[in-house]
Amino acid sequence: MVKFTELGLSEEILKVLKELEFEKPTDIQQKAIPLLMEGDRDFIGIAQTGTGKTAAFGLPLLEQIDPDMKHTQALVLAPTRELGKQIAEQLATFSKYLFKLNVLPVYGGEAIMKQIKALKKPQHIIIATPGRLIDLVKRKAINLQQIQFVVLDEADEMLNMGFKDELDEILSFTPDEKLTWLFSATMPKAIRKIVKDYMEDPIEIKVNSEDKVNVNISHEYTVVKQSDKAEALIRFLDMDYAMRGVVFCRTRRDTQELAETLLQKNYKADALHGDLSQQQRDRVMKRFKKHDLQVLIATDVAARGIDVNDLTHVFHYTLPDDVSYYTHRSGRTARAGKKGTSISFINGKEKYKINRLERDLGIAFDKVLVPSSDIIATNRIEQWCTAILEKETKNKIDADLLETATNIFASLSKEDLISKLMLSELEQMGLAGSRDLNQDESSRSSRGGDGGRGGSRGGGYRGGGGRGRSSGRSGSGRSSSGRSNSGRSGSGRKYGSGRSRSEDSGSDGSGSGRKYGSGRSRSEDSGSDGSDSGRKYSSGRSEGSSDRSKPKSSRRFKKNDSSAYGGNYKKKKKSKKS
Repeated sequence: MVKFTELGLSEEILKVLKELEFEKPTDIQQKAIPLLMEGDRDFIGIAQTGTGKTAAFGLPLLEQIDPDMKHTQALVLAPTRELGKQIAEQLATFSKYLFKLNVLPVYGGEAIMKQIKALKKPQHIIIATPGRLIDLVKRKAINLQQIQFVVLDEADEMLNMGFKDELDEILSFTPDEKLTWLFSATMPKAIRKIVKDYMEDPIEIKVNSEDKVNVNISHEYTVVKQSDKAEALIRFLDMDYAMRGVVFCRTRRDTQELAETLLQKNYKADALHGDLSQQQRDRVMKRFKKHDLQVLIATDVAARGIDVNDLTHVFHYTLPDDVSYYTHRSGRTARAGKKGTSISFINGKEKYKINRLERDLGIAFDKVLVPSSDIIATNRIEQWCTAILEKETKNKIDADLLETATNIFASLSKEDLISKLMLSELEQMGLAGSRDLNQDESSRSSRGGDGGRGGSRGGGYRGGGGRGRSSGRSGSGRSSSGRSNSGRSGSGRKYGSGRSRSEDSGSDGSGSGRKYGSGRSRSEDSGSDGSDSGRKYSSGRSEGSSDRSKPKSSRRFKKNDSSAYGGNYKKKKKSKKS
C-alpha cells in the first residue's frame, strides 16, 4: 500500500505525520493529494464522512502557500463553527514546522472585534463559516481579491443548511482565476449546479462511490413506542459501560429534554444544539473528547463539527427526513478504519422509513430488540468478572491492607464472597425494570417496499406497482405465515434472541450469534419483495400477513359506519347543501 512518503509531500509535513504516527493515507488522501499538489485544475472529491477529507485537501493546500507573501492566499468554507474549528486545529498541527505560515478560523458566536483585530495581521489561510465571512467582508476586514484557492468542505451540508445564496455572494468576491476544490459526501443536483457555475473542467475523484455509507458501520433498528424511547436508550447504554456515542434528535427541545432525563438518572450525558453559546458548546465538546461524557445528545446541525475517532455507536432517536442526513449522522462512528454501530428507533408504523433507507443507500438493516434487565445484568456481570480477572495486582496492594481484608472475609466461603460482591455490583448498576419495551411492526401502517400502495390502505410506498390488496378484499383471510411462528430460541446473543425473515413481525427464532439478539428481521410487509438491498427471499408478497382479520379498507363502504370514508363524505355533502 502507498505511504505518505510517496505522495510528494515536503519534509516539514512528513515530519509532523511521523510524529502523529500517520503512515498510510486513506483512499481519498492517496488519490487527491498528488493531484492537488500540482495545483493547476479545479477538483471535486466525493468520499464518505470520516475518511480523512481534511488531510486530503489540507496537506496539499499547506504545500501551495507561500509564507513570504503577506496576503490571504486560501479560503476554506465550512458549514458550522465546530467543523471550522476542527479544520483550523488540524491545519495548525500539520503546519507545525512551516514557520511563518498563519491559519485563522472565523465563525459566529465569537466576538467579531477580536477576529477583526486578528485579521490585521497576515493570515495566509482563513477557515470561515459563510455568515461570519460575509459580515467581515462587508466590514472590509477581509480582502478576498488575491485568493488563489477556495475549498468548499462538506459542500452538500452547506446547501442542506440553506447557504446557497451565501455561497454565491462569497464566490462573487473572489477572482475568476482562483482554483476551487470541492469536497462532499454526496453529490446532489444542487452541488452539480455549483460545479457548473463556478468550476472549470474539474478533476473528479470518487472513493467507494458504490457505497454511499461507510461499509464498517452495522445498521440496526428497534421498534419502540415514542414514550419508551428514553428508557430504551438507557437500556442500550447499560449493556456496555464502555459504549460512547452520539444520539441524534430532531429538535433542540428534544435534545435538551433527553439530556436532562439522562443526567437525572446519573448518566454522563450533555446536549449540543444551536441555543448554546460558543463557550458552552466548546465546554461540552471538551468534556466529550476527554471521555468525561459517555453520550452526546445533538441536533444534526450542531453535530457537524464532531470529529472523534473512538465513537462506538450512533443512535437515531428520530430518523431524519433527508436520506443524506442519515449518511452524515452514521458517519460519526466507524471513523479511521474502526467499526461502528448505527441504531435507529422507530415506532410500529415507521418500517417504511427503514425500507426507504435500504433502497436508497443500498444497505441492509438488522432488527434488534431492546434488551431486558436480565440480559443487561448478565452482560454487565460478564464484563465485570472479565475486568477483575484482567486486573494486575502484583505489588499494587499494601500487604497490611490485604491481610486486614483476608481476616474480615475469612469466615465466608468462596460462593458467599462472590455472591456478596455480585449483589453489590448489581445494586450499583441500578438497572431499570424488566418491562418489555419492544413493539410489534404494523404491516397495515408500513409504507415500505418497492411495490405500490400495499394492502389495508397506505400500505405501500409510492414508488411503483399498482394498488395492492394483500389482505381483506382478496378473501384470503389470515396468512399461515402470520405471528404464530414467533418462538425465539437464539443463543449467544448480546441483547436477546431470535432471527426472523418474516412477512410481518413473526420470527422463526432460529438464528444465533448476533449482538442484541434481536433477530435480523427482513420484513416484507406491505408487499415488498425484499429486493431493496440486493437480497432475494423465498416469499414474495404476503397474502394477509397481519393477524387482524378486517383492515379498515375492507369496511369503508358500509352504509352505517360513520367512521368510514363514505360516511364522512356524505355528511360533508349534506352540510354543504345547507
